[in-house]
Amino acid sequence: MALTPALSDRPRVLVVGGGYVGLYVALKLQKKVKRHGGIVTLVDPLPYMTYQPFLPEVASGSIEARHAVVNHRQHLQDTELITGRVTSIDHAAKKAVITPAAGEAFELDYRDVVVAAGAITRTFPIPGLAEAGIGLKTIEEAVELRNKVLERIETASQLPAGAERTRALTFVGVGGGFAGIEAMTEIEDLGRAAVRKNGRLRQEDLRFVLVEAMGRIMPEVTEEQAKWVVEHMRSRGIEVMLNTSLAKAEGGVLELINMPDKTPAETFEADTLLWTAGVQANPVARSFGFPQDERGRIKADATLQIIGENGPIDGAWTAGDVAAVPDLTGGGVGGFCVPNAQHAIRQAKRLAKNIYAARWGVGSVKQYKHKNLGAVAGFGLNKGVAKIMGIKLKGWPAWMAHRGYHGLAMPTVERKIRVISNWFWTIFLGRDTTRLADLQTPYRQFREAASPQPRPQAAAAPKPATDAPAAGSEKELASTGR
Repeated sequence: MALTPALSDRPRVLVVGGGYVGLYVALKLQKKVKRHGGIVTLVDPLPYMTYQPFLPEVASGSIEARHAVVNHRQHLQDTELITGRVTSIDHAAKKAVITPAAGEAFELDYRDVVVAAGAITRTFPIPGLAEAGIGLKTIEEAVELRNKVLERIETASQLPAGAERTRALTFVGVGGGFAGIEAMTEIEDLGRAAVRKNGRLRQEDLRFVLVEAMGRIMPEVTEEQAKWVVEHMRSRGIEVMLNTSLAKAEGGVLELINMPDKTPAETFEADTLLWTAGVQANPVARSFGFPQDERGRIKADATLQIIGENGPIDGAWTAGDVAAVPDLTGGGVGGFCVPNAQHAIRQAKRLAKNIYAARWGVGSVKQYKHKNLGAVAGFGLNKGVAKIMGIKLKGWPAWMAHRGYHGLAMPTVERKIRVISNWFWTIFLGRDTTRLADLQTPYRQFREAASPQPRPQAAAAPKPATDAPAAGSEKELASTGR
């Protein structure tokens, strides 16, 4: 394999992954590295970064899907972009193997590498889950969840009362973390708004169920706030089943069990199964040859350098969900930073400064340390919960804090403006409940039109009258106009 001629041969900072960490490292380094005669190269299968905290609002229609992503090509104009995957890394030789979206794999030389491959949805071997479930880790999943909820409601409105209609109007979420709670409350808001516009359905026809294996939800907030969230959800008609787990999901039949004794809890049918039961480090990192912990995360020190048996590895860096970064504040689970957007974005900015300091001597290499100031969550329009610097909020104030924080945290000014504009117009125009049909089969109508059509059958000739009309009847019909 040889270096593709179209790619630059300048000293390279190779960024593996274009999520929070990859985007911000490239943004902060691209012009600086260019001034020193080098180049930043970012490799990712997707041409954009997804701001995942907005996925529940994309699913409910509060945010336009394209506004929750940041286009790499638009905002990384001094970065060399490759749409593809890094399949292996030989750090001793400072070479990576790239498999592009089109064409053959090739080798790429680098001077520094940033492993920012992020995380994927964590699942368990539950029968039927792979076929019935839908995650909420990508913008495509959020759009599909939205369309499925609206399609099931519309279809159910045309069905007679019975098991099929009940199944279509049952929406289940598994996972009581931030993502699961926000997603279920947002789609509950969306579903009720859709039913208000459909005279064939009643609000009581809808069923929303949240399943959580632990005895409480949202460990990021206080126990008092977590209990309030459960009460709030139940007041909206959402069934919250704690200490309960999903055992099977075959054929649309969900079997729930009590935890921890695993005795049968409830069995019912549902067409929509949302899975938000956590994330895990991207397994692609296993093929890069860097040391990992027991959870598959790449080992790092507080300066965000990858560490081996003999300490930091020169020219190797990592951050975000794929990395085991020490939490120097002492607040992280197991002593490490938790996988969330707040840490990923701040780590990326520190990492970019550290690379620049280590390679070009501008500034100094410093440790990453950030004390979590709190947590915010939105539960649909005008509803939320928050804990900010010890101050507990709920309802409309918490919802405003949620939008304020994430509106500011959204990368790039251009995307901030688009998102905030969405929110502004929703105040006056209301929630958009439009479903986009045929996204799974976008060429269906064209192919039907282009396919040979059966020749229409000629109409049968009318049978001759067996009895002649009475005398004068034809004249009489004409005069009456019939």
